[in-house]
Amino acid sequence: GTLLLWKESSTMLFSRGAVATAVLRRNLRPSASSVASSSAAAERLLFGGGGSRHRQTNSRSQSASSFSTTAPTLQAHSFDEPNPSLFQSGRFAGAALDADKTADDLVADIAAADLDVLLRSDVRTMGSILGNIIQERNGKNIFDKVEKLRNLAKDWREAGAGRDASKAAEAEKVFADMSAFASSLSSEDLMTVSRAFTHFLAIANAAESHHRARLIRHDVKMNARKPGYVGALSTKRDSCGGAIPHLVKEVGVDPKDVYNTLINQTVELVLTAHPTEVNRRTILDKQKRVQEVLTEADDKRSSGPISAYGQSLLDDCLNREISSIWQSDEVSRRKPTPQMEAERSTLVIETVLWNSVPSFLRKLNVTMKSELGPEYSLPLDAAPIKFASWMGGDRDGNPNVTPNVTREVCLANRAKAARLFAADLKSVKSKLSFTNCSDELREKVGDVREPYRVFLQPMIDRLENTAIWAQDKLDRLEAGGSLDGAGDSISTDDIYLYKKELMDDLMLVHTSLCGTGNAISADGILTDIFRNVSAFGLTLVPLDVRQESDRHEEALDCITRHLGLGSYAQWDEDTRLSWLQQELTSKRPLLRPGEWHDAPDIFTPTAIDTFETFQMIEEQYEESLGAYVISQCTSASDIMAVLLLQLDAGVRKPLRVAPLFETLEDLNGAAATMDRLFSVSAYKGIIGGKQEVMIGYSDSAKDAGRLAASWAQYETQEALVEVAKKHGIDMTFFHGKGGTVGRGGNPATFNAILAHAPNTINSQFRVTEQGEMINQNFGFGDRAERTMNIFTAAVLSERHVPRPTPTPEWREMMKKISDISCAAYRGIVREDERFVPYFRSATPELELSELNIGSRPAKRKATGGVESLRAIPWNFSWTQTRLNLPTWLGVGDAISQILASSDGDTLRQMYKEWGSFATTIDLVEMVLAKSEPSIAAHYDHKLVHDDKAKDLGQHVRKIHSETEAAVLDLTGHSELSEDNVVLRRALQVRNPYCDCLNILQAETLQRLRSCDEGNEEEQKLLKDTLLTTITGVANGMGNTG
Repeated sequence: GTLLLWKESSTMLFSRGAVATAVLRRNLRPSASSVASSSAAAERLLFGGGGSRHRQTNSRSQSASSFSTTAPTLQAHSFDEPNPSLFQSGRFAGAALDADKTADDLVADIAAADLDVLLRSDVRTMGSILGNIIQERNGKNIFDKVEKLRNLAKDWREAGAGRDASKAAEAEKVFADMSAFASSLSSEDLMTVSRAFTHFLAIANAAESHHRARLIRHDVKMNARKPGYVGALSTKRDSCGGAIPHLVKEVGVDPKDVYNTLINQTVELVLTAHPTEVNRRTILDKQKRVQEVLTEADDKRSSGPISAYGQSLLDDCLNREISSIWQSDEVSRRKPTPQMEAERSTLVIETVLWNSVPSFLRKLNVTMKSELGPEYSLPLDAAPIKFASWMGGDRDGNPNVTPNVTREVCLANRAKAARLFAADLKSVKSKLSFTNCSDELREKVGDVREPYRVFLQPMIDRLENTAIWAQDKLDRLEAGGSLDGAGDSISTDDIYLYKKELMDDLMLVHTSLCGTGNAISADGILTDIFRNVSAFGLTLVPLDVRQESDRHEEALDCITRHLGLGSYAQWDEDTRLSWLQQELTSKRPLLRPGEWHDAPDIFTPTAIDTFETFQMIEEQYEESLGAYVISQCTSASDIMAVLLLQLDAGVRKPLRVAPLFETLEDLNGAAATMDRLFSVSAYKGIIGGKQEVMIGYSDSAKDAGRLAASWAQYETQEALVEVAKKHGIDMTFFHGKGGTVGRGGNPATFNAILAHAPNTINSQFRVTEQGEMINQNFGFGDRAERTMNIFTAAVLSERHVPRPTPTPEWREMMKKISDISCAAYRGIVREDERFVPYFRSATPELELSELNIGSRPAKRKATGGVESLRAIPWNFSWTQTRLNLPTWLGVGDAISQILASSDGDTLRQMYKEWGSFATTIDLVEMVLAKSEPSIAAHYDHKLVHDDKAKDLGQHVRKIHSETEAAVLDLTGHSELSEDNVVLRRALQVRNPYCDCLNILQAETLQRLRSCDEGNEEEQKLLKDTLLTTITGVANGMGNTG
């Protein structure tokens, strides 16, 4: 059989004006040669430009790949397609096609040979559109410069990228040509070329995100033919659709036990404003619409043949979005305020999660009944997924978060939640025109024709009143007015303040429907409202308050000096605890409200801010706030101080106080701290047998290195669980993780949760979702549902899947490698006098503070070195230069020393048999695979002028090479991350573009640092270019800080 192709005269997303995009001989399969031929013809380099050289280069790239030839390749193509289309001929080259097949059939055929052919096609199509737009808008000259640099980067990769000794000279020459070409660009061209690579990587991310959802849908459809499969959730291991039957049928867990775990477990995802999202909201929205177009194209293909008109609509839509992205300003022109950051987080809830949460829980409910039994449905008030936020409440090191800011955010959230619930209830009311109802409901409404509508209207009015009430208070607050009830236009009797009030009214409607034979109606949008009330409450997201311990010490010191008791700051721990316990049991207030203004010589401005923060907490209605997190917590008195300050402010139901243990020393001392705290009867009597403890992953890794920090976190949680048992306390851990591995992140969420120490999660998992990870995980409906599914399946599995605990021999080994790695890490970062000058010259750390990507300063204190730098810019800087130093530094020293000793076999056994240890090593291996020492060396060449600092850079890269060798030795791999096909494939396509951006970034930094301070226009242009390259590298690497 042959595959006949019809060359269109006009090819857009669907080939505008084309009646047919491919004429396929019906019921005939293409021959291997015809498939190869059409595939080779379609796949060229990225931005258009074609030609025989491009095809030869592409061929060389395949043969010279640094990865195993057994891995599927996803090459970085340019395309000779004047008007690209998602439906043009050759799009599905490589699959066995029939003319009468739908997209679902095509996906099934394609999956058998290559799951990524559709992804390659999407990237190729959108890359071609972007290339055409660049030529149209900026001219062929710019387009050619983009292609020239990309081709040089591709040639460098083919020459081994500095890792192949046999091609070292060739690689060095090509790299020098890349650098020289970047140096030859004008500052204006430097910006435009940087934008081209940045936007390509962004649309590639959009295509990959869409493709992940496409593969999940494919998995569901393929399994739909299996007997008994309900088809709601994927059957993958990290999905509830796979985890639930695995536990019942393979692990042997009783269905009732699985059910009880699911209805009682909670994953609380805490959204934070950590400044790692470098993309503007405007650009993210456009990228989201690109994904929506791709999804709609898939849906249209699934429904059968697509008309030329239908194709042209989506063709034009995709071209419009990519054109709009290119013509938009991607640079943030001002720093966001905390209120703006909070609004961005609620926008994700409003536009995505409000529908995705009930959608996921509906699928989970169906899966539970299918796999466990029809009687095992998810209760209406169950909350397996909940959300909270730090945005507007996290004041640690951020003077911009004032008490009024927190008030404003709480009111804005309450107003938005009320509007959303009111809109949903209007939809319910429009549907419930029934005339019959339960006696209980009839008693509420009387003898009316449509009882549900009559009952629902006052609920809607009450919610709308809630929104008006909150908005009125917010407007008065922003205008500098008072929040006392005297100025309220609506009484609190006419609004919903508490979740239970709304739930009770909803339950009356639900019970009435079920009792009158209308359960199917009750299970519609009304059930979705229940789910959202359980997940979000009437405050949308409760805010945590966070502040550092020194601020509370300072406040109490002002109080004791004001009362003539001496200086709290100078007391030892025993004296502090004795006084704190005494005051906790006393009914006498330490200060009356506002008394701090009477003694300005004693009460400092920061202490006054602390007192007013606690006054703000006292004003808030229940459910508005969550936990009070104490950063830099080191002692029991740090925790009791916050409880006392709450009680003294008149807080009727104190926020739970969560100490954050974040340095290695703090982690190692956490168990002793909490043991002493629980021994204080006054404290223990107030907390009601419950305690939350936050584990800091970012700062502990920055303090001691990833390996030592990981083991300290593991042991600390084990020790704290034992302390809690000793004192009869129910302890919940709050995991403060970032997006990067250096900050505790792990892209394999399911495995990461199962790697936690046994008996430390116990069905309650609270974790931060930070910066760019919010958009990556929750910015699109399918992705949001997948994320919630993974978390739910992981916490469920963690409860029931047996996992090995470390043996005494393994524990001793972990202590050894932790000590070795920590000493090696600190020997460079803390003890080498060359390090700080090197870090600040070789990375963009100094420039990060000027970028408008977050409201919080880069440092807790204005002075100080690396120790005062926050973990985010610390990791951010090293990610940008592709060295990723915080994740691997010290690891190679530990592994190589142990493998060379008599303990080597034990270490190898640990990697093979202990999942927690293997997960840590695999993460380090993944980061090493993403690192590029030659790129880091280029930054040194361009930016480091001190000879001693240059020597350190060379030494650090030597350690990197030794670490690679040590990790490969331990894992038994011949190549880094050789089992991670997805990562290696992604790096193959992304590396050349990231390489270009790094070259451009180093050139930009060099020009910016040498730019005349009086040349403001040039400085502005270079700063914009720097942020553009930072965004591009972040898009390419998948994270920032």
